[in-house]
This record gives sequence, structure tokens and C-alpha cells, in this order.
Amino acid sequence: MHIRTVAFAQLALLAALCFHAGAQQPSEYATLLASVKSGNTNVDYTRLRLSYMDSPEYKAAKDTSKAEKAMGDALDAKDYPTALKNAETVLDSEFVNIDAHFVADVANRELGNKDQAAFHLAIFRGLIDSIRNSGDGKSTATAWVVITVHEEYVVLRALGYRPSQQSLLSKDGHNFDEMKVKRIDDGSDATFYFNVDIPFKHYGV
Repeated sequence: MHIRTVAFAQLALLAALCFHAGAQQPSEYATLLASVKSGNTNVDYTRLRLSYMDSPEYKAAKDTSKAEKAMGDALDAKDYPTALKNAETVLDSEFVNIDAHFVADVANRELGNKDQAAFHLAIFRGLIDSIRNSGDGKSTATAWVVITVHEEYVVLRALGYRPSQQSLLSKDGHNFDEMKVKRIDDGSDATFYFNVDIPFKHYGV
């Protein structure tokens, strides 16, 4: 009886240790992030973006709105050290922030840090492409999938458009932003659709 008790206690301890070890496994986002930070810019950027929103890192993220504004202001003023410093602050909390990678690319390039500039440019393009590859944006059925509303404006800007009107639609149990836009170069009109289910889930908007 004593042997059985000891054996049971050992099994219980082993199970507890296994459970504890499993609980300590890094999130999918943390694994992908570590890969990118090691220099691998060929990761699945869609999984990087989507997994961030369901990760412990997202829940622990700090408000970086002041740093985001500061990096943009500094970039406009051509104060590249300050722009880079604030971009890095944003990326420390939200590595999937596309604007911060753009600022980090430009600032590093202007400061002569060619390798770092190329690194952030590759990530910027990977994040943009991951949104564009989710559809063609021409209908609700083929809407671009975004994790934040801000991503909509980043994509439109990258494609050479500025928004003129935004409308919220609900269809087939999904939420969409209908964006009427104008091309920056010639003023021609277009309409694009973004699936905003993820922002709705996390922000209630």
C-alpha cells in the first residue's frame, strides 16, 4: 500500500511538472517574433499578425500612442535619431505596427544603418503583403483582413490612395469597412472593403 501511495504521488508530481512545462511554452507569436528578430524575414507575416492579437504579448502591450505621434513628428522634421528611438519604443510593444517599421526603415537609412534599414523594409513589405494577399479588397467576399482599423489607412497610403468616406457594413455575420478613396496622383475614385471582425472582437468597434 505504501509503495502504491508513493508511486501515485510520483505520477501526480510528474503530471504537475508536465502541465507546468506546457504552460510555459511560448506563444505562437513569441516563436515567430523570435525568428524575425534573429534575422529571418521570410516568416509567415499573416500568422505573425493574427497570432499577436491572441497572444499574452498583446494583452501586456503598453499604450504607445505618444511614441507613435512622436516618431511621425520627428520623421517629418528630419530628426532621424528621435524618430528611430520612438519607432523602437513602439516596436518593443507592438512589433506588427507597420508604420513603426516604415519609420525605422527611413530613419536607419538616413543615419547610414543600411542593414537595419533593409531589415525593417523587408518586414514593412511582408506585413503589407500579408494584408493584400488576404483578398483583392474589391468586395465584401474578397475583403482585405486587418487586425486594426489603422492598418486600413496604412494599406491605402501604401497603394497611393487617401480615404474620402468610410462606412461600416454587416453582412453574413461579418463586419466590414467600406472605404471610398481617391488616388493621390490623379484624384480618380475607387472603393475598397476591409474585414474588421478582429478589431470588433478586440476593441468593440
